[in-house]
Amino acid sequence: MDNSQEERYADLHTHSQASDGMNTPTQNIKLAVEAGLGAIAVTDHDTVAGVAEAIEAGKQYDIEVIAGVEISTREDNKDIHILGYYLNTEDPQLLERLQGLREVRDNRNVQILQKLRDLGVEITMDEVIQQLGRELMPDESIGRPHMADVLVAKGYAVDLKDAFNKYLAEGAAAYVSPPRITASDAAVWIREANGVPVMAHPGIYGDDALVERILDNSSIAGLEVYHSDHSAEDEQRYLEIAQRRDLIVTGGSDYHGERQGKVFHGPLGGKNVPMSTLTQLRQLQTAIETGITAE
Repeated sequence: MDNSQEERYADLHTHSQASDGMNTPTQNIKLAVEAGLGAIAVTDHDTVAGVAEAIEAGKQYDIEVIAGVEISTREDNKDIHILGYYLNTEDPQLLERLQGLREVRDNRNVQILQKLRDLGVEITMDEVIQQLGRELMPDESIGRPHMADVLVAKGYAVDLKDAFNKYLAEGAAAYVSPPRITASDAAVWIREANGVPVMAHPGIYGDDALVERILDNSSIAGLEVYHSDHSAEDEQRYLEIAQRRDLIVTGGSDYHGERQGKVFHGPLGGKNVPMSTLTQLRQLQTAIETGITAE
């Protein structure tokens, strides 16, 4: 890898309209180029529907695009997210499994809307989709930020943060978390699609003992040390955990776009890793695909 490439960076955690991001995949690619990045991963929730467009845009704008996904799991009554990189987004088994996860998400959304109605908060799924301002495309998923947009639009909340604090965040009045697969299951799914599994934003979970336990009992190969919601102390702590366990150190902004004038979770490219990280991910991906590794 030449020095000019080494000096560039990659944002390995971004979302598009295929899940709960505000921008099209192409718009995110343009932002990555403007930010001077060398690469960007598209990691939508439980779907790879935005990856093909992103890869085509990457070719057009001369930036590497990593095929990714962020899988929703549940451990010890906490939502845990597992990122997958360089996976085969056309693998039939993966696509069927992700469809199943989106069906769980759809059922959860129905339950959230019912809880909101029980609280006297009248919003419907039709309103949530209408608020998108566009047609919901196949394999795209509706998430809580979409509901938050309607809560704000109808005056039930001041902004996205207020909507989550009042109604949608874990422990809030309308929060619902249905049974999901485990983090270990997600890691297996990603590997079976020839991808590399990485635990997303461990600092969000507020339970390092659980993080370590999941890492003990799964084939997760990397840890997202750098994230928009991690403090400097968090980053140092997770860097030490990753190094002690010989995990690949990753990072990304978790960019979802701008809602009510605020960027969520952070600006694209605001958290990143060196391009050399991609070499580590690709090497492990090759080992997984060829069956050389037993991880």
